[in-house]
Amino acid sequence: MLSRRLLRIKIVKALYSHFKSESDSLIVSEKNLLFSIDKTYDLYHQLLWLVVDVANYAENRIELGRRKKLPTPEELNPNTRFVDNRVIAAIRDSEELTDYLQRKKLGWVQYPELIKRLYILLTDSDFYRQHMNGSTGSFKGDAALVEKFYTRIVCECEALEEVIEEQSIFWTDDVDFATIMVLRTLSDMREGRQELPLLPQYKSDDDREYVRELFRHALVHFREYAEYIGRYTSNWEVERIAFMDNVIMVAAMSELIAFPSIPVKVTLDEFIEIAKYYSTPGSSTFINGVLDKVVEALTAEKRIQKTGRGLLDK
Repeated sequence: MLSRRLLRIKIVKALYSHFKSESDSLIVSEKNLLFSIDKTYDLYHQLLWLVVDVANYAENRIELGRRKKLPTPEELNPNTRFVDNRVIAAIRDSEELTDYLQRKKLGWVQYPELIKRLYILLTDSDFYRQHMNGSTGSFKGDAALVEKFYTRIVCECEALEEVIEEQSIFWTDDVDFATIMVLRTLSDMREGRQELPLLPQYKSDDDREYVRELFRHALVHFREYAEYIGRYTSNWEVERIAFMDNVIMVAAMSELIAFPSIPVKVTLDEFIEIAKYYSTPGSSTFINGVLDKVVEALTAEKRIQKTGRGLLDK
C-alpha cells in the first residue's frame, strides 16, 4: 500500500501546483492529486512485472542458442536456474497482475533496449553468478535473487529512471516508493501460495479519506494559515522564504489541527523530512523552528486537540 509519507508528498505537490498555476478549481486540483496517486500504484505493478520481462529475455537467448546450427555444449545444456525462478514464475502467472497491466496498458514492450541493459547488469553481478553456481536451489534463494535485482540493479539504473520519466511525468520521484512496495510483495510471497499477494492501493479507507480531507483543509485555509505562520517569520525577509516552505508549513498546520489521532511529533517529523528533499537547503531547519512556535501557540489556544495515540505529543 502507498505510505503516508508518499501521500503527504503528493498532497504538498498538488497544493504547490494548484497555487502556482493560479487554478480556481478545488475539484480539478483534487482530481489531479488522486490521479497522481493512482499513477504511483500503476508504477508498482509496472515495476513488479519488470523482472518477468528480464527473465523472458534470458529465456529467448537460451532458445536462440539451442537453435544454432553449431551450438556450443553450454548452449545445448544451459543453466536455467534464473529462467526457472519460482518467484518470477509466480509473478508471471498472476492473473490479477496481468489483468491490471492489460487494463491499464502497462508494460515494457516498447523498451527492449532497457530490458537488455538490465539483463546485462544482472548477469554481470556477483550475486547473480553466486546464485547460478549454487549447488542447490530453494524458493527462499529464488526470492533473494529477485530482491537483489530490485535493490542493486533497478534502484541504481539511470536508464530505467529515464524511461520511467518518459512514460509518465507523474512518476518522477516515485521509483523508490514503488520499489519498496515491490519488495514488500516479495517478502509476503510463500512457496505454494496460489495467488500473488499484491498490495492494496491504500492501507485502509482512512488513508483514502486522509488524502481528500488534508488537501481540502489546506486549500480552504491556506491564506488564513499562511498569515498565522507569518507571525513567526517576521524576522525573515519575505522574498527569502521559498513558496514551497509555506506550502509545507500550511500542510503541516492543517494536519495538526484537522487530524486529532495523528501525534504532533509524527506530523512535524514527516513534513520536516519532506522539506529536506523538496525545498531549499536549510529549509528543514527553518521549518522546524517555525513549526515549533506554531505548535506552542496552537496548543495554548486549544486548537490542537489530540486523542488516542495523538496524546503522545512531541
